[in-house]
Amino acid sequence: MLDLADDWVWDFWVVADPAADDGTAYHLFFLKAPRTLGDPDLRHWHASVGHAVSADLSSWTRVTDALDPQPPPAFDDLATWTGSVVRDDDGRWWMFTTGLAQREQGRVQRIGVATSRDLTTWVRDPEPVLEADPRWYGTLDPDRADAPAGAGREEHWRDPWVERDADGTWHLYATAQGMGVERGVVAHAVSDDLHAWDVLPPLSTPSARFRWLEVISLVELDGRWALLFSCLSDQMPYDEPGSGGVWSVPVAGPGAPVDVDRAVRLTSEDLYVGKVARRRDGSHCFLAFENRDEAGRFRGGVIDPVGIGWNALGTGLELRGGPARWRG
Repeated sequence: MLDLADDWVWDFWVVADPAADDGTAYHLFFLKAPRTLGDPDLRHWHASVGHAVSADLSSWTRVTDALDPQPPPAFDDLATWTGSVVRDDDGRWWMFTTGLAQREQGRVQRIGVATSRDLTTWVRDPEPVLEADPRWYGTLDPDRADAPAGAGREEHWRDPWVERDADGTWHLYATAQGMGVERGVVAHAVSDDLHAWDVLPPLSTPSARFRWLEVISLVELDGRWALLFSCLSDQMPYDEPGSGGVWSVPVAGPGAPVDVDRAVRLTSEDLYVGKVARRRDGSHCFLAFENRDEAGRFRGGVIDPVGIGWNALGTGLELRGGPARWRG
């Protein structure tokens, strides 16, 4: 697995480089923060994006970090959070990430972009390309910004995942909450050029079960599309403690409606931020970070690949390997 002695590693995204011909075709971008912070909960406010490469999705070599928070004042001068990478028709790579600013003590999340020709050197757009639209999504309420909980305390607009449909339109998915409610929705925006985006209404109604849907991703597996997200039981007020993890639900494809309350649990809470990766031979595998160890303590680090496929009923995905305690 990918684990670092000096840094915690958690959220991540994988890129397969089609131009690579030397076997080192996989790039892993991951959130990291120094272990010297002491308390792993502090890592969120000190996050930057690391970079590693691999020939097999298991043995990783760390290379130059991809992104650090920008110097203040900037929309992401406090921390840089989870994102995704896609490649346009000209061969340029686009990395979408989440930014948090010092001026709001990290309470507002915005989406930014950086571009690269080689997946190593990134040029950042200094301004965000996407913000939550208050017509459809919950935004920061200054009168409630100091409240311990509830809608309006934070502006959820994070974890961008970009996918292209058969007609060439780019779809961006993001973690958000419904307008005025503390309920998770699948945020949606579209673009023709990856830079100018139109924010649209959510692809789901506010969930009756999940307060948020973290690190959404979309994958086509065996001719069918699935949407994955993560949510722990502390954000599932009507479920038993420990009943969260990584979730999946069938969808018709990019931009299609999502019934998140029909999602089935893919993993236990021992894993988080599950992603389905496509190997160079066309097969698929599952990766996640290890959320906690057998004693219940935060662990971190990206696991080795595990088998993945549709469950017998076709209602979601299931793990095919790994320790029994990982399975949902």
